[in-house]
Amino acid sequence: MKFTYKARTSKGDIQVGSIEALDQQGAEDTLRQHGLIPVSIVSSSKQPFFSRNIGFLSRVQSKQLVIFTRQLSVLIESQVPLVQSLKTLQAQTKNKTLNEAIFNILKYVEAGSSLADAMSQQSKIFSDFFVNIIKTGEVSGSLQKSLLYLADHLERDHDLKHKIKSALSYPIFVTISFIGVAVAMMIFVIPNLVGILEEAGQELPLQTRMLINTSDLLRNYWWFWLILVLALGIAFAYLMRLPQGRKKLDSIKLKIPIFGPLFQKVYLARLSENLSTLVSAGITIIQSLEVTAKTVGNNVYKEILLETAKKVEVGEPISKYLKQSQEIPDMVSQMIEIGEQTGKLDKVLGHISKFYSKEVDTAVEGITQLIEPILIVAMGIGVAILVSAILMPIYQISSGAGM
Repeated sequence: MKFTYKARTSKGDIQVGSIEALDQQGAEDTLRQHGLIPVSIVSSSKQPFFSRNIGFLSRVQSKQLVIFTRQLSVLIESQVPLVQSLKTLQAQTKNKTLNEAIFNILKYVEAGSSLADAMSQQSKIFSDFFVNIIKTGEVSGSLQKSLLYLADHLERDHDLKHKIKSALSYPIFVTISFIGVAVAMMIFVIPNLVGILEEAGQELPLQTRMLINTSDLLRNYWWFWLILVLALGIAFAYLMRLPQGRKKLDSIKLKIPIFGPLFQKVYLARLSENLSTLVSAGITIIQSLEVTAKTVGNNVYKEILLETAKKVEVGEPISKYLKQSQEIPDMVSQMIEIGEQTGKLDKVLGHISKFYSKEVDTAVEGITQLIEPILIVAMGIGVAILVSAILMPIYQISSGAGM
């Protein structure tokens, strides 16, 4: 059973979180064992809805995970015992979800579990990739190096995501703003002009009639558009829950004009870096392919990697199946083939990752420079249509009155 608690630390600070226990007394005993003085303990099922963690509001951001990993690396390097290191990090972690995760990890570690096994119980925060690198570090006795390597890797991945968001945020913001202004004009401005235009008794231009009809549809049938948007949203969410639906969307993303090649470079950079990291850590190539498939972030590449793992399992080289995949450039499959032949696959994958990381930087800069004039032209056309539809009949009325 899960309980939400509020407790006071030895320093008098208030700490909140959740804990798994058989009953309330068990939860209280566990808190006291960790040096916490319970203030309140409530079953999560009895907790008010508004005070519960809401998915996207309580998630752990990639930057927070980078900071946690790097700080844990520093503490381990300073020869602070693992349990004490986790307690220190939990005490200073502000994110409620990550704080709870550290608390639960600490509970498992104190019970004799390895750090990797304890983290695997928090799969929503720590991916298979993360857990496997930690496991390798524990087995080899180089946990600090593994944590530092993970922190660097997560930071690069965070920077990559940030670049993509930066490239997409501007066109999305401008497009939504323009649509919002256009809808506002349809609802509030156009109806006030209709009476004036109709009183003139002149035949209205085609674009004006279309504008008036669109305005009427938006104002008189707003409930239909609301239902349509909700229905499309629900249908899209349901489709994304289906493996084939998710794969179809991921396939479309790779074919979108301008942005498709960028997405492909992002996935190839992530794929090659994750594989390089896992292989260099001593994890078997089959397991590395399977773990990377779960972390690549695109179902098209996920299926390619899982199918490649099956081929490798029966003795075929990685490059043989990759050559048959249209989504894998010939350069990548050829370099991987060279890496397999020379026994330096991890280094070759590292070079591929660096190459595509630079390609992503170049592509983002190019898109940023290209998208601005495209948006300006598109908005200019849209504004011209709206203005001409409104001003042309007014000009005709004024010209008729002048005669």
